[in-house]
Amino acid sequence: MFVQRQIARAVPRFNAQLRAQAQRRFASTETESSFVRERRAVKEHAGHTTELWRKISLYAVPPALLLSGVNAYILWNEHWEHWSHMPPLEERVEYPYQNIRTKNYQWGDGDKTLFWNDSVNYHNKDKTT
Repeated sequence: MFVQRQIARAVPRFNAQLRAQAQRRFASTETESSFVRERRAVKEHAGHTTELWRKISLYAVPPALLLSGVNAYILWNEHWEHWSHMPPLEERVEYPYQNIRTKNYQWGDGDKTLFWNDSVNYHNKDKTT
């Protein structure tokens, strides 16, 4: 009697499971929904865009970097050639607006800034126009 009761309870559940599987199978269609079509289109577009940027980064960026580096090197050399034709640092005129000091710096002799370059910068406290 106990076994018969369990079987009687299980049969409707089992039939419902079979019916649900059959309904799912028969309810599915061969045509895809608009959501699936849209997701597939987005995925294809992302693939094409990724391929485009991969090609740009492999074939366009290195030559552009090389050309800009060559250009910077040429401009650097032109700048220093121009600089070599100028009079020495000690003979140049120092205008009042250059090297303004309201108080001494905390490092060194107190006259040179943090980014001081002896080959480019010159400051003579006594020589101003």
